[in-house]
Amino acid sequence: MEEEIHRTKCERYSRIVGYIRPLAQWNDGKQAEWHDRKMFDVGCGC
Repeated sequence: MEEEIHRTKCERYSRIVGYIRPLAQWNDGKQAEWHDRKMFDVGCGC
């Protein structure tokens, strides 16, 4: 018997200029920019 999987949509938020907004409310251009961003860690510079 296969186990049934239930998924729930996860809302993502971003903080821009002090305001926390759901990404789903962004226009198409801003959402495309979000997907093009590169994530990186900032080291201590030692």
